[in-house]
Amino acid sequence: RMAPLLRRPPPRQIRTRQVLLGSPVIEEWGPDGPRAEHDLQELSAVLHAAVHAGASVSFVLPFSLDDSGTFWRTKVLPGVRDRSRIVLIARIEDEIVGTVQLILDTPANQRHRAEVAKLLVHPKARRRRIARALMQAIEDTARKEGRTLITLDTRTGDLAEPLYLSLGYVVAGIIPRSEEHTSELQSLTNL
Repeated sequence: RMAPLLRRPPPRQIRTRQVLLGSPVIEEWGPDGPRAEHDLQELSAVLHAAVHAGASVSFVLPFSLDDSGTFWRTKVLPGVRDRSRIVLIARIEDEIVGTVQLILDTPANQRHRAEVAKLLVHPKARRRRIARALMQAIEDTARKEGRTLITLDTRTGDLAEPLYLSLGYVVAGIIPRSEEHTSELQSLTNL
């Protein structure tokens, strides 16, 4: 006697996504050069994608690609040009997939300190230790700039918080209800 044929459910649709295969190259970004405009577009795309994926980096939805470009051109670019801000980028296969900033503009009595800001990895390049590599590189950059204390903040409970703790950052405090995210106030952890 033959066993009845088993009915298989229809195959599931598999969502495809672009995955980059190369290893990241981390370098300091300079705004002057033949690739500057293209780089600004890619940096804008990384910020835009990260915010739409839920990153807590001072922006709320709706957040357009134009909003992202305006941030890079009006807030970041002047600081890079006057060396009050250093931007590192991670490239894979010649595409910018991650970035982090070191803010050096501190009061005269705090020249030993710098602030890390806008650690971003494009969602298509996550889970490849790019954020960790960017943080290690920005720490090296801070040391070269004579900065011995690095501070940063992140949304309390955010995915980045365990990364910072694993790198040796220490929680200095939590500010309750200090930032808006998806129309509700969230706590901010200072490290």
